[in-house]
Amino acid sequence: MDIYSSKLPIIILIILAGVFVFQFMSNDNNSPKIDSETCQLYIVDSQFNGKRYLDEYDQKCLDFKNLNP
Repeated sequence: MDIYSSKLPIIILIILAGVFVFQFMSNDNNSPKIDSETCQLYIVDSQFNGKRYLDEYDQKCLDFKNLNP
């Protein structure tokens, strides 16, 4: 395939769109999220549609909060 071919950009766009769709479909709702106020990790509990905290803290978030009083 020639680099100056008109098909190359279309193939690259299709590959990038496939990667985007794969990332969107594999996004897990049970992956831990970070509470911006307390830097505590939580997951969304589907039984009562609320936050369930894991009693763990994100160290990077805490460091950032300590830098900005």
